[in-house]
Amino acid sequence: MTATAQPPSAPVSGGVTENGDSDDLSAFGYTQQLHRSLGTFASFAAGFSFVSILTTIFQLFGLGFSFGGPAFFWTWPAVYVGQLLVALCFAEIAARFPISGAIYQWSRRMGGEVIGWFGGWFMILAQIVTASAAAIALQVVMPSIWTGFQLIGSDPALTSTSGASNAVLLGSILLVITTIINCIGVNWMSRVNSIGVTCEIVGVIAVILALFTHAERGPDVVFDTGIPGEQPGYVWAFIVSGLMAAYVMVGFGSAGELAEETKNPRRVAPRTIRLALTVSAIGGGLMLLGALMAAPSLGEELAVGGLPYVLDSVLGSFWGKVLLCDVVVAIFICTLAIQTACSRLMFSMARDDRLPGSRILSHVNPRTGTPIAPSILIGVLCIGVLVVNVGNSAIFATLASVCIILIYLAYLSVTGPMLWRRLKGWPHGTPTVDAEGKKLFSLGRFGIPINLLAVIYGLAMVVNLAWPRSEIFDPAGEMPILKWAGPICIAVAILLGVACFPHGKKHPMPVKVAAPAEPI
Repeated sequence: MTATAQPPSAPVSGGVTENGDSDDLSAFGYTQQLHRSLGTFASFAAGFSFVSILTTIFQLFGLGFSFGGPAFFWTWPAVYVGQLLVALCFAEIAARFPISGAIYQWSRRMGGEVIGWFGGWFMILAQIVTASAAAIALQVVMPSIWTGFQLIGSDPALTSTSGASNAVLLGSILLVITTIINCIGVNWMSRVNSIGVTCEIVGVIAVILALFTHAERGPDVVFDTGIPGEQPGYVWAFIVSGLMAAYVMVGFGSAGELAEETKNPRRVAPRTIRLALTVSAIGGGLMLLGALMAAPSLGEELAVGGLPYVLDSVLGSFWGKVLLCDVVVAIFICTLAIQTACSRLMFSMARDDRLPGSRILSHVNPRTGTPIAPSILIGVLCIGVLVVNVGNSAIFATLASVCIILIYLAYLSVTGPMLWRRLKGWPHGTPTVDAEGKKLFSLGRFGIPINLLAVIYGLAMVVNLAWPRSEIFDPAGEMPILKWAGPICIAVAILLGVACFPHGKKHPMPVKVAAPAEPI
């Protein structure tokens, strides 16, 4: 059976084989190589730390506010609803295909080899740039805590030569550390990530309490449109301000990337995918509302200074620096989570002989139970992307922006083919219960409308993210070509993908097919 035929479900009795998760995996044609030791919290932590609201809202609050004023708050729940539609689709497919390299495996089994390969390709490119963007955020925070962290020059601004060089140095050190952690084993990664997520959650709660206890105005501030910039009408300003939320609420599917290292992933991964997105949305929404209520003013200072400006005014220097230390932890675990997810995706594709150097990239160290080569390669590539910032910070900022487009395209490579398959009867005939005999997550009769809305939302967001806008991609007006960075990025990614596509290689799916399961 080739990839274009009906993908098989695992040949199981009641959803899993008698020998547990490892035999369940073998039904898909793979042997258990990664160490399966992660529980529910570690799975949740993988998705929550990828989203990392404490990192991303600190960085991007000013972006949303500067275009939409206080009313940009409403873009947050709007994007959450759209992403929840995607997360529900992911949760359903994660229960049926608990395999590492989630986006690649899901899109491949729904849409065939070509769509699957490009879904994985888009996600690898996006995650490498996203990890670099997370690592470079240290420069925004650490010199503010202590000037001694400015190891090169004296100007910490990312747009300066010394600031950009120092950012590359700090980011490279961070990437070396995360690479080492990823190489020594998933247990170490899980411990570090879980501790970091706990610290981030405590930090988020502390920020929310500090903001709400120092409120200077009521929650009705979210109905104030402020000055919507130079857009032709507020609706356009509102749409642009929504890019902030679109940038933040991605990566919640990372629990699926660690499926082969998670106990009972058919049940755990679907739950933690939804939970990671929802907890991030609630925490982030309260942070946004609290910042708008506690800000000393709703003018240019808030647009430029963002959330750090508000917290500095509310907490003062000492406690503000304590909180910045927590932000450093959030940046650390965010970078670690993205690199981990990308390494598992790269491993999964290499295991199917879909990448150059697949034999090396698919090797799992028997002692640590981790694919070491992908982690090292990703670390090196991320540092290479960081170096771009030294020559032109505008190009780096543009890269960080447009990589989100590739994530949304990768999501569409799953939800689009999934809708087509659903119209043909999927997921009937797949397992219906997990290793504990409990029913798997299913959208049931709501599957088609939810999946359809997820596809429409994904297409709309790709258009919005890629739309040529000088104020987003070339705010200084120094490189007009960057205005078209979105479409150019998509075209370049596709052309590179065509050049790297492993023509003539097809990884066969297992031919054994289970008897149709009882419809849900």
